[in-house]
Amino acid sequence: MISTADFKTGMTIELENKLYEIISFQHAKLGRGGAYVKTKLKELKSGYVSDKTFRAGEKVNQAILEEKKMEYLYREDALFYFMDVVNYEQLTVSKAELREVAKYLKENLLIDALMHKGSLVGMKLPLFVELTVTETEPGLRGDRVSGGSKPATLETGSVLQVPLFVNKGDLVRVNTRTGEYVERV
Repeated sequence: MISTADFKTGMTIELENKLYEIISFQHAKLGRGGAYVKTKLKELKSGYVSDKTFRAGEKVNQAILEEKKMEYLYREDALFYFMDVVNYEQLTVSKAELREVAKYLKENLLIDALMHKGSLVGMKLPLFVELTVTETEPGLRGDRVSGGSKPATLETGSVLQVPLFVNKGDLVRVNTRTGEYVERV
């Protein structure tokens, strides 16, 4: 059990048999009333973000997550296969469980699987991944770096906006937190 005074951004807590990550928190006190802590919580299973207010000093259960280094092997229909790099056990995860993570998975990519009491609750990708552009409109002569942008389909099937000079077959670096183009590699 931890107090609201111990809250930190990124900490995982357990409320009503669900796991939540603390995205942000703010301590406040109004006039004669008691102090309180406003938090923004992200449910780990669904990804749903909600606001919750706690009384100052209220106790909650802290969830301890284990990080396992996993390697993405391959995809078969809506199932994704991963292998633990330490003991070589395989883990099968559905696309629904992966949510946004599936857009950036490339074979042999190393990720951190977040486990709680033996079950998967989430995955952490590297900050940047390098993906090949499989489809985009050709750039026009005279296109510059500071110009506009166009949609491009990546090898994983995701679509993002890239500068006009990026062509089919180019390798691009993508920020996995924001989903934005960073640079051509």
